[in-house]
Amino acid sequence: MPTISPLLLLSFLTYLPILTAQPDLRYASCFNDRGNYTNTSTYQSSFNILVSELTSNTQIDYGFNNFSHGQSPDRVSLIGLCRGDVKPNECRSCLNNASILVPKSCPNRKEAMGGYDECFLRYSNRSIFGVMETDPSYYLWNPNNATDVENYNKVVSDLLGRLRIKAAAGDSLGKYAAANESAGNFQTAFGAVQCTLDLSEQECSDCLTAAISEIPKCCSTKTGGRVIKPSCNIGYENYRFFEPVAEDSPPPPSPLLPPTGDDKTSRTIIAVVVPIAAIIILIISIFIYFRIRKPRETIHTDDEAELDDEIKPTDSLQLDFETIRNATDNFSEGNKLGQGGFGPVYKGKLYNGEEIAVKRLSKNSGQGDIEFKNEVMLVAKLQHRNLVRLLGFCLERRERLLVYEFLPNKSLDYLLFDPSQRAKLDWELRYKIIVGIARGLLYLHEDSRLRIIHRDLKASNILLDKELNPKISDFGMTRLFVIDQTQSNTSRIVGTYGYMAPEYLMRGQFFIKSDVFSFGVLLLEVISGKKNSSTFHGENSHDDLLSFAWKSWREGAASNVIDPMLNNGSRNEMMRCIHIGLLCVQENAPNRPTMASVSLMLSSHSLSLPLPSQPPFLTNSSSLSEMNSTEYSLSRVTTSSERRSNSVEASKNEVSISELYPR
Repeated sequence: MPTISPLLLLSFLTYLPILTAQPDLRYASCFNDRGNYTNTSTYQSSFNILVSELTSNTQIDYGFNNFSHGQSPDRVSLIGLCRGDVKPNECRSCLNNASILVPKSCPNRKEAMGGYDECFLRYSNRSIFGVMETDPSYYLWNPNNATDVENYNKVVSDLLGRLRIKAAAGDSLGKYAAANESAGNFQTAFGAVQCTLDLSEQECSDCLTAAISEIPKCCSTKTGGRVIKPSCNIGYENYRFFEPVAEDSPPPPSPLLPPTGDDKTSRTIIAVVVPIAAIIILIISIFIYFRIRKPRETIHTDDEAELDDEIKPTDSLQLDFETIRNATDNFSEGNKLGQGGFGPVYKGKLYNGEEIAVKRLSKNSGQGDIEFKNEVMLVAKLQHRNLVRLLGFCLERRERLLVYEFLPNKSLDYLLFDPSQRAKLDWELRYKIIVGIARGLLYLHEDSRLRIIHRDLKASNILLDKELNPKISDFGMTRLFVIDQTQSNTSRIVGTYGYMAPEYLMRGQFFIKSDVFSFGVLLLEVISGKKNSSTFHGENSHDDLLSFAWKSWREGAASNVIDPMLNNGSRNEMMRCIHIGLLCVQENAPNRPTMASVSLMLSSHSLSLPLPSQPPFLTNSSSLSEMNSTEYSLSRVTTSSERRSNSVEASKNEVSISELYPR
């Protein structure tokens, strides 16, 4: 009979409680004061429809989705969230189980939440999307006590604090972070935190802070626990309860067995040889370094430059006023390309023959010289083939000048909305433009060193180079024009009516899904060759492009949206793009895909697409058609509970209004 090593037996006994005493990680929290429904009610039917859609919709591949169905007071809003490491199929299966568990635990309650460690389900008869809520809380804990409670709690607190920062700054595919840290005494603390994706960075951080602060109420002496809130959750254990991620620290090294036998001689040799060898290697390394060292070169890729230490200093971007004045022939009318609220734009040519476009900003922008330089340096870090490149700036004689690369084919609206020019844009070119815009926007949202929300994506801000490749312009100048913004809200809404997402137009809230809405409008414009403000003939004579596209798609006549000039090209590709456009302009922001998923949809024709829900404003199109002045009241498009006294500025001023978030 084989013998068992004492060390192996000790390890087994140490981890035996983990194998036998894990908490029962299923839970449900019922909101008893939010009303009840009957089994045959409209509310029950709406709930069943949403559960079916949630567990079959591939959008849950990103771990988060929300839906709503029905009319008040029987309207149901539902959120599904899976832990960030859970695979798509497992996620759908877990949510399916949760959709059985929660109603069974909270029979006939109109609002409840619950689930398992891998997933979370929440539903209500009120709007719960984009609302950060920290009450009520649900607690779970491991029955085992920590051996060194004070030290273990400190390690857990520090670990969860770091994960809170990382999760709050997460991208559009997940606000989730997990890692582990040594807790001494051969123990390791494992932690994971997560927020729903409809929260801003600050809201996620606040929710997780509240959850972490409640650990003493449930789990202060325990080796593990969970604090689950409507908008976020945290968990920790002394064993790994999530799939490993790249950021995990390596587990503590196994203790070395003591040496056997008389090995004093060996230890003496090692003690003498190792330091001598280290010194020799160090000397050789220093010699080689100074012998072959070359000046460091900056390597730029098409998608992104190395930006930290290799970005040009401010002085190298600053051009003198005389150089720019000579390049533009003293800002002559013959070189004037256009005029906007920011000031005029001029064509110019530098002494080396390079053609440039110069924005001459108005002198009352309200920003100081240092802030202007800092803003320019931020924009200069953006390097992508589908973004207009900033070449430099000038700050002299109270002048603020921005120098961009010159693009000869003007803007997309010049070709797209002019019948005599639109014929030049066949489907192949239009599809290339759509894909290019998607790539540029994805870079701004997720791939650059800064997180940038453009907030004024439209056809006139898409410039075309000599091969008609699209380049997004007017990004990164937020602080030049909008001084009173916060991270996720603004008290002064500046943008282009027709492209603005409803949450931004009505409540001043903006995030990456607001840009996705604008992209969806732009995509439908490229396919149809019509502006969103155009009037379409249908049941409602005031139908705009979104209304017309939605009704045509619902009636199986989406081909009516396609520009009649598009006689050639893949009809299936056009129809798929209409479908993607409708997904982007859904009223509920969390329902909209991210630009990462949009790019995937455009590049993979075999990827199945979810069904879109109704775009906004369909019931207000007649009122909205009247809003063609520079300023109009928000109360025309909001409900009585959302009415505000703020005004909205339409974008006749063409102001650049991007939002930058350092990553």
